[in-house]
Amino acid sequence: MADNFFSLALLAVLLLLQHRLWVGEGSVAHVHNLQTEIAQHEQQLAELRARNQRLKLEVASLKSDPAAIELRARQELGMIKRGETFYVFVEQD
Repeated sequence: MADNFFSLALLAVLLLLQHRLWVGEGSVAHVHNLQTEIAQHEQQLAELRARNQRLKLEVASLKSDPAAIELRARQELGMIKRGETFYVFVEQD
């Protein structure tokens, strides 16, 4: 009788530990999901770092090169110099 009770108690403890291993927090599936999220965040971080590096280079260029400022003003603001003529070509279907 005592051996039966002891075996059932051990089986119950084993089942509880297995439940936590496969289903609960810290389970194999939970750890896999967290690793996937970490990989996604690391990818986003790498993209943001590359973007920041490009922006730093652009800022340095704008600070040191007046031609870069002029080019940006022409492209983004439509700036034209005195004496220049601005033409717009419209394609018709």
